[in-house]
Amino acid sequence: MSEQRCGYVAIVGRPNVGKSTLLNHILGQKLSITSRKPQTTRHQVLGIKTEGDTQVVYVDTPGLHLKEAKAINRYMNKAASSALKGVDLVLFVIDRDRWTEEDDLVLSRLSNQGCPVVLVINKVDRIDDKAQLLPLIEQMQARGNFASVVPVSALRGHNRDDLEALISGYLPAGPHMFPEDQITDRSERFLAAELVREKIMRQLGEEVPYAMTVEIEEFKASPRLIEISALILVERQGQKKILIGEGGSRLRQIGTEARKDMEKAFDSKVMLRLWVKVKSGWSDDERALRSLGYTDFE
Repeated sequence: MSEQRCGYVAIVGRPNVGKSTLLNHILGQKLSITSRKPQTTRHQVLGIKTEGDTQVVYVDTPGLHLKEAKAINRYMNKAASSALKGVDLVLFVIDRDRWTEEDDLVLSRLSNQGCPVVLVINKVDRIDDKAQLLPLIEQMQARGNFASVVPVSALRGHNRDDLEALISGYLPAGPHMFPEDQITDRSERFLAAELVREKIMRQLGEEVPYAMTVEIEEFKASPRLIEISALILVERQGQKKILIGEGGSRLRQIGTEARKDMEKAFDSKVMLRLWVKVKSGWSDDERALRSLGYTDFE
């Protein structure tokens, strides 16, 4: 009988470099929500992949960012930094086309990391001239003390298998920490709230997505149907009007798309009810954040 291996792998980086996309494609199913907007991920999310004797526990994190204008920004940065404690490997994900001040911020947080750090250069499928790839790897390698540098396309799959093989080599010997069929530690209520938030992030402009959060008020499962009631909180009356749309059209569209994803995720029919409420100042109120489930590192 071969030896079991199991360990934690943190996925870190600045906002919008493809961390959640990488996790979803490694797992082969959608777990973390994604959008083109920065700071879509607000929470730590565990994604568990078990293959044979190897179990990898990935920790997806919010993007580390410079501006901490509100309590929720400080929360996201703390959630990302706290994910680095006790892990066996860190994947530092960057975009192939530029290195920013926020990448420097991430690198500084990793300076005293007590485990290997692998630099993952994402979106290399967008490099037309492949002759540019080797100089890019050498340039990025020189920025830090990385155990390895791996170019990938999280979305298209380029080099993903090689990355997973590399990760397995860093895992310590030890028994698996989760059952073989478990893919996350998050509840269905959490996933339902995230799916509603994803549709809002994707459908609305620049203001509303950063001023809203979603709370599941009811999650009632029966053999044939799951009934879910979700409350969407926004900061101002004008944002509520935008979110609801003309005659409720925008809210219906958000609900329809979220419900379809929930039915796939939960393998069940879903009845989803959405409400919108104004709760001014919630995103800059630490007590309100805790009551809304922003408690990853407590």
